[in-house]
Amino acid sequence: MKKVLLAAVFLAGFSFSFAQESKAKSIDPNEDKDLMTWYHKDFTTSKVYGVNTANAYKYLESKGLKPKTVVVGVLDSGVQVDHPGLVKNLWSNPNEIPGNGKDDDGNGYIDDVHGWNFIGGKNGDVDIDNMEVTRVVAKYKPVFEGSDSTKNKANQAQMKEEFDMYMKAKDMFNKKSIEAQQNFKTYSMLNELIPNMVKLLGGKPVTAETLSAIKAPTDQKDAIALEFLGQISQSPEFKGKSSAEFEKKMKEEMKEAIDHFAPAAKQYDLSYDPRKEIVGDNYDDYSEKSYGNNHYEGPDAEHGTHVAGIIAGLPQGKEIQHGVASKVAKIMSVRTVPNGDERDKDVANAIRYAVDNGAKVLNMSFGKPVSPGKNVVWDAFKYAEDKGVLLVKAAGNENEDVAEHLAYPTNFKNVTDEKPFVSNVLVVGASTNKNSALRADFSNYNKKMVNVFAPGEEIYSTVPKNEYKYLQGTSMASPVVAGGAAVLLAYMPDLKPYQIIEALVKSSNPSTANGFTDQSQAGGVIDLKKAAEYAYTNFYKGKPSGTAKPSKSVKKAVKK
Repeated sequence: MKKVLLAAVFLAGFSFSFAQESKAKSIDPNEDKDLMTWYHKDFTTSKVYGVNTANAYKYLESKGLKPKTVVVGVLDSGVQVDHPGLVKNLWSNPNEIPGNGKDDDGNGYIDDVHGWNFIGGKNGDVDIDNMEVTRVVAKYKPVFEGSDSTKNKANQAQMKEEFDMYMKAKDMFNKKSIEAQQNFKTYSMLNELIPNMVKLLGGKPVTAETLSAIKAPTDQKDAIALEFLGQISQSPEFKGKSSAEFEKKMKEEMKEAIDHFAPAAKQYDLSYDPRKEIVGDNYDDYSEKSYGNNHYEGPDAEHGTHVAGIIAGLPQGKEIQHGVASKVAKIMSVRTVPNGDERDKDVANAIRYAVDNGAKVLNMSFGKPVSPGKNVVWDAFKYAEDKGVLLVKAAGNENEDVAEHLAYPTNFKNVTDEKPFVSNVLVVGASTNKNSALRADFSNYNKKMVNVFAPGEEIYSTVPKNEYKYLQGTSMASPVVAGGAAVLLAYMPDLKPYQIIEALVKSSNPSTANGFTDQSQAGGVIDLKKAAEYAYTNFYKGKPSGTAKPSKSVKKAVKK
């Protein structure tokens, strides 16, 4: 979830399929204003499953409601806080004097003006970190598979939960580490073959006619390049492109793929651990909170900056991109996610920090398959619930049923539980602008454990260096919903998290295409205007402030 989805190249059969960036269109995606803002559309008039942003504001304002600013915590890889599209919507700590090197507000964090960084320290910032399965294998392999077989068996019996987690992590580690290495080699090879492919095209466009006219190469590299080229030419990303366009696009795709898979050498290295040297905390002490620094951006803030723009980006210059809650939200950057898997201690502290500093909605576009510190994260979930804070979480990008493949942190302690253990967590799957294939082909799903779907494919938003880019993933769908929740809360500040969740679920625009009804609780894509109507009618209209009660269905759903 922390990285965009990449092109998938499988050596067996050279099957090639792109699942990233914008699809081929007659208009350059970077000039297509309609595509840049598609996720805001009104389904009723456009028949595109957008979230109806503008009409939500119109409806709420027609009721004479005046918005209050809502702080949204972005728990992510970092945010470029001086991005022209974000700088006016950044949260600033009113009780902190910038740059004086003091903890003016006494919250334990020095100069936390726009948020905090829990994966940094006096020696810099964590960039690449392990995957959680790596950390689990490194920690428990000596315990369960050490040199003393008798002691191993005793530990396995006495620490059954940890042993089960270790065996799951070990299996995933073995598979994923090999897969990552193979992917890196594959993309590196493809990158090296780009000149050969361009030479074979001979300046002609990528068409079936061009390829059929190419004589069988005698050079081995050219022969391999031609085989790849034949597969690539079927992708809408490349079909019909000129030779120059093909070369440019391939170089971009391969660079992104290589940049993604190159860190795997460290992510799956059992001996690699940047934590002690950089952060300097006692990692095993979950009660420890005062560590980190105020580097809001960090080494790679693409993901977090993109998420922030979806929530509260403002149009600037020639850019028309705007976030769902751009009129009412302020972004608090809480850096939590490295290039690797987030750590449970940091997630728990990030939640508590954001809650304690006034955030009412937290966006969490991250996840992992094992969670050794899940209890401390669950405690933080409960803390946020007690403080009336909504947590919005991405469902994950593995194209899996989350009941069969858990994506931590989860609001279900066991998949067999009838209901979540807290009432303030909203899980989001990713939808597309294609009605016949509404669930994005990467998005996780489940009728019980995924609440709603929201646009998460071809989403244009802010990225570092004052730029903009299309990315996709449930990471992009989650902030669409977080922004929507912030809008509802801005105009109706007394709404409780469970009320916001009910309003979004019950008012979603349904679809029966390809079983979409059964892939989330809502069976549809959120519609912010309809959610505003639902919340106003059921939880606000004609009722004194703070007296709204859960409906019978919600009471049952959140019963402890």
